[in-house]
Amino acid sequence: MSYSRTSEPVKFERDCPAVLVPQGEQVTLPAGSVGYITQALGGSFTVFVEGNLFRIAGENADAIGKSVPEPLQLDEDAGDDAVEKLVWEQLRTCFDPEIPINVVELGLVYQCDVEPIGDGTRRVNIKMTLTAPGCGMGDILVEDVRTKVERVPTVVDADVELVFDPPWNQSMMSEAARLETGMF
Repeated sequence: MSYSRTSEPVKFERDCPAVLVPQGEQVTLPAGSVGYITQALGGSFTVFVEGNLFRIAGENADAIGKSVPEPLQLDEDAGDDAVEKLVWEQLRTCFDPEIPINVVELGLVYQCDVEPIGDGTRRVNIKMTLTAPGCGMGDILVEDVRTKVERVPTVVDADVELVFDPPWNQSMMSEAARLETGMF
């Protein structure tokens, strides 16, 4: 499991959309804002600016001098299995901005089905949960999952349903995630 916790200084080169953590409020950080990167995971960044944490999506990485993620590639003749593998790889790039573990290792993804819908296109149906039902980042995390899965070639729709039954608990985490967080 690769992740990065940093304290790299950062200066915003342009106005940048961001999400206030953990409230989930959409804001714009103005050009010239300074702070530091606290986490760089899955192509997204968590930054500390003026006493607050903010999440910066990968498509806005250039605002903080980082590279925007490259488009995903898939062989033209790729079957459902290859698409499903790439979908799971994308899910592993989705992180809660406060926890340096992806949603798959956290055990938040309950179901992920790839469904052919014709003309070589696919829909992905995902059921996932949150570590806490009142998490302010829930909608942001769901949108991150949807956006990243819809980047998979041939996927034209990702239906991400937030469910709370069964309730999440620490036993749903992978062994690696439990080791990482010291939750045994």
